[in-house]
Amino acid sequence: MGRFELAVGGQTVYADYRRNGPTLVISYVEAPPSLRGTGAAGRLMEGVMEAARAEGLKIVPLCSYAALWMRRNRRHTDLLA
Repeated sequence: MGRFELAVGGQTVYADYRRNGPTLVISYVEAPPSLRGTGAAGRLMEGVMEAARAEGLKIVPLCSYAALWMRRNRRHTDLLA
């Protein structure tokens, strides 16, 4: 199990994942209540996409937030496994 983290104003937004061969399986994305609706989780997801792209990985978004974010940000749909 691994975790991507983004620090924002002394708080942390994170995405838990596991690597399964050439795939990142995103199981959970969490933002503290005070950061919800600020775009912090979206910025985190952009970073996750950049990391996956740089390593040639595909993404399986098990987390409902991650799945919705990927549907809304179609420029990253090529990363879907």
